[in-house]
Amino acid sequence: MLLIEDDPAVREGLELALSQHGHRVRAVESGEEGLERLRADVPDVVVLDLMLPGIDGFEVCRRIRAAGEVPIIMLTARGDDMDVVAGLEAGADDYVVKPVQPRVLEARIRAVLRRIGRDQAELERYGDLTIDRAGLVVANRGEPVSLAPTELRLLLELSGTPGRVHSRQQLLESVWEHGYFGDSRLVDACVQRLRAKIEDDSAAPVYVQTVRGFGYRFGPV
Repeated sequence: MLLIEDDPAVREGLELALSQHGHRVRAVESGEEGLERLRADVPDVVVLDLMLPGIDGFEVCRRIRAAGEVPIIMLTARGDDMDVVAGLEAGADDYVVKPVQPRVLEARIRAVLRRIGRDQAELERYGDLTIDRAGLVVANRGEPVSLAPTELRLLLELSGTPGRVHSRQQLLESVWEHGYFGDSRLVDACVQRLRAKIEDDSAAPVYVQTVRGFGYRFGPV
């Protein structure tokens, strides 16, 4: 695990707490150091503070996502402002509001790692879209589509029951495992990123459709 946090007290506290939960933590204090570390060794998950000196967390998040699909959990000082939305749009999979409770962060880390590791089965075709649930591979017109772990999990969840409407809360519980304490902005931002990757026209989606006032459904294609 890579922890990118500039506050020494927060960094050391989280490093200790996460290590006690069995994680091998590599902690750095700047975005530049984090990106350099990622070039040398790709972690299972990145915990990223948004407010960093030099290269800020938003830019670090965009660069990580452009280079690969490692899960990103961002740390933000507030949960009710545009920072959260901007971080999610930059490619973060989840977020935790400061001051961080280690047990909450640990639960989010375990959840995102479980999402990656869950086995699926079967090869499915929907129009030009192919979903290999066993290999966790998605292709559009035969070309592989690179999806972040949460984007993939969301697609698998929606496509598992084509035509069925999923509320944002249901998706939070099944994809993010947040239960009652989830935030619907996670769902909306992830849907936008997913559409940008699999739809010919994300403004007129064929696969991930909005059911106004209710939520989202997959197809019918």
